[in-house]
Amino acid sequence: MVIHQHLSIPTLQFDQYLLRLIQKKDIKSIHNHINDWNIAKMLSDVPFPYSQELLEKWFETTLQQIKAGQSYHFSIIDTQTNPDTVVGCIGLTLNMAEQSAKIGYWVAQRYWGNNIATRALKRLTNWALANLNINYIHATAADDNIASITVLKKCDFQPYGQGKEKFLARAVEQPVSYFLLQREDICPNNLTPNQNIYTSKEKKILLVVAAALIDIEGRLLLARRPEGKSMAGMWEFPGGKVEPGETPETALIRELKEEINVDISKSCLAPFTFASHEYQDFHLLMPLYVCHRWKNDPIPREKQQLAWVTANELDRYLVLEADKPFIPLLKDLLF
Repeated sequence: MVIHQHLSIPTLQFDQYLLRLIQKKDIKSIHNHINDWNIAKMLSDVPFPYSQELLEKWFETTLQQIKAGQSYHFSIIDTQTNPDTVVGCIGLTLNMAEQSAKIGYWVAQRYWGNNIATRALKRLTNWALANLNINYIHATAADDNIASITVLKKCDFQPYGQGKEKFLARAVEQPVSYFLLQREDICPNNLTPNQNIYTSKEKKILLVVAAALIDIEGRLLLARRPEGKSMAGMWEFPGGKVEPGETPETALIRELKEEINVDISKSCLAPFTFASHEYQDFHLLMPLYVCHRWKNDPIPREKQQLAWVTANELDRYLVLEADKPFIPLLKDLLF
């Protein structure tokens, strides 16, 4: 898989707080906060007391993981107090084989009661599912950590099992509950469960058009919907809405220029197939064109990610429901 746009790790803002990648200068504040029994006892991997030497070793290991794209660990900063005031931490560890991540977090006791953990968790999970190649986020909470369980439920995590895990600070196994957040929990891409699509209420027909751009290596271009858009994090074929008075070909030429800076002539667009898909509020009709020739290298112009994907890799991408019928047809075309 080749991602056309290198993923930069932004600073994530929510209200007066922000999440920025953990830095060495944060160690002193983190050390002061985390050496609190009420915090350490709820974190499975944290000893008590937690020496600064051990914390510095953890930081160096974590920094290497961040550089390798294996994890993302953020300090939670209170910008209203001081740009360097750390009030807690939150981090993701990735399992790319399963396209999933595990999340953990804590907030210093003096800042409890301000809904910081809930807002930080929601902010990071929204960003992660919209930008990382993951479809699920796991979390674990000790059964006596009622506050953390409440936070997870507020952020749409669903319980899926129970077990026991050793907590270093307590030096014993503790009963825990396991939680899961799926992409569909925060950005549903289909009809709601048990909804009858055969309803007497007429739905608007939305005409959109898409392109299967195929390069000289036989790879397809996919675009990932950015954070802030509906169905963020889902992959789709580049294209867009057909405006009144436009033909599908004219609309596609315009959309590809606007979205990815690609110039295509009408003669290079070959009609291939179409999709007809029922959404909750409208019915989508989408013709798909195949194109092998264009000008300019595709560049994301609307904060989306782009990926060149081989036929063998297509099944690894979570595409929009409306685009799914295209996948087997395009695989047959490319093989």
